[in-house]
Amino acid sequence: MYLLIQCPGCHTFTYVDPFQRWKLCHVCGVAIDVRRAPVYLEVRDYVEAENIIKELEGFMAKTGKKKLSSGELKKLRTSYASWVKQST
Repeated sequence: MYLLIQCPGCHTFTYVDPFQRWKLCHVCGVAIDVRRAPVYLEVRDYVEAENIIKELEGFMAKTGKKKLSSGELKKLRTSYASWVKQST
């Protein structure tokens, strides 16, 4: 399982192992405290994490936003849960 988080410095999405304490942002170099970073989604493997991050970055670029609203976050989690349910 991996957690999708967002860098507080440059707002880039990344993923971490849930037991990881720190993550160095690959874009701006900020040391992200994983315990304090908001978790957008929990995914099964790194391939899913990378694919979802690509989709999120595309959405953010298209809308010009830096963070998801609570409604968008809820929709993301619901969509992912439905996809996981259908794929098992």
